[in-house]
Amino acid sequence: MSNTVNVTIRLDKEIKESVEVLFNDLGMNLSTAFNIFARQSLREGKIPFEIYDPFYSVKNQARLAHSIADAEAGKVTIHELLDDN
Repeated sequence: MSNTVNVTIRLDKEIKESVEVLFNDLGMNLSTAFNIFARQSLREGKIPFEIYDPFYSVKNQARLAHSIADAEAGKVTIHELLDDN
């Protein structure tokens, strides 16, 4: 008898469809991918990748500080700050 259990997870429909395509391209299904994730998490004792918000990256924070300094010095207008990419 198998030692497996069924697990139900909730995903947005678009995310599920997109990862199924990705995992299929990698030769696996969603169940196999989740098993890989779970096993790797156990091996490392943590989530096996970094989770972060790019807003708080060093590069973005430096850019924000520079933009704030420019604005406080009157070097730019609010319009320029909003349109700056």
